[in-house]
Amino acid sequence: MSAEGSILYLSGVTKTFDGFKAINNLSLYIEPGELRAIIGPNGAGKSTMMDIITGKTRPDEGDVLFKNSIDLTKHDEADIANIGIGRKFQKPTVIESLSVWENLELALAGKRSVLDTLFYKLSKSQADRVDEVIDLIGLQQRRNETAKNLSHGQKQWLEIGMLIIQDPELLLVDEPAAGMTDFETMQTAKLLKNISEDHSVVVVEHDMDFVKALDTRVTVLHEGSVLAEGSLETVSNDERVIEVYLGR
Repeated sequence: MSAEGSILYLSGVTKTFDGFKAINNLSLYIEPGELRAIIGPNGAGKSTMMDIITGKTRPDEGDVLFKNSIDLTKHDEADIANIGIGRKFQKPTVIESLSVWENLELALAGKRSVLDTLFYKLSKSQADRVDEVIDLIGLQQRRNETAKNLSHGQKQWLEIGMLIIQDPELLLVDEPAAGMTDFETMQTAKLLKNISEDHSVVVVEHDMDFVKALDTRVTVLHEGSVLAEGSLETVSNDERVIEVYLGR
C-alpha cells in the first residue's frame, strides 16, 4: 500500500488511551473520488480514527497523509478543515432559528461572524452555488423554512449541504442514517453517492441496509485495526466478521 495517488493514507497508526489501544497498527487508504463505508462493533476504533484524521486526536505513531504529502498529524482541527477535509458528526448542528438558505449562506461565508454575514451580500455566483446545493440535498421546497421545522433527516441533509458548500475534497460522515425513517435513509444513501461523484466520502455507519444501499467498498474495523475489506457481500461472508460483529 502506497500513499502515492491516494487522497487519504493511514499506515501503522496506533493510539493508546490509559493502556487501552483504541487504534492498533491501523492501515488503510482512500482513493480520490472514492465512497468508502466503515463498519465495526462498538469500540472498534471508528470514532478515534475520525478524530485522528481531523486533528482532534494525535496518534502515538504512524503516518496520516492527505493527498500524498500533507502530514495531518502536524495540523490542528481548524487547519485540517481549511486544507479540505470536512467532518459531519452524528448529531446535526444546524442553526435552528435560521432558514435553510441562511444556514447555507452562513456556511459559504466561512470565517465571517454571524453579524458580519447578516450585512454581507452574496455575489450572483455565490447565490447560484447556494441554489445548487439546495437542489443537491433535496430541500428546494423548504429553502425558506427555518431549520427547527425540518425533520431529523432533513436537518442531516442540510448539515451535509453546509459542508459541501465549503467544497472539501474529503468528507467524513458519522452515522448519517441514525434516527432516520426508511425513506430518509435511502435518500441519504442516494445523496452521498451523488456527492461522491465530485468528492471523496468516508461514511461510518451501523445500519446494514444503509451500507447495502451505498453499494460500495466496505472496511470492517475491529479492536483498532482492519479486520476485512471488500464488497458488503464479501465482508458479510467472512467468518471473522460474522464472529465479532454481524453474528451478534
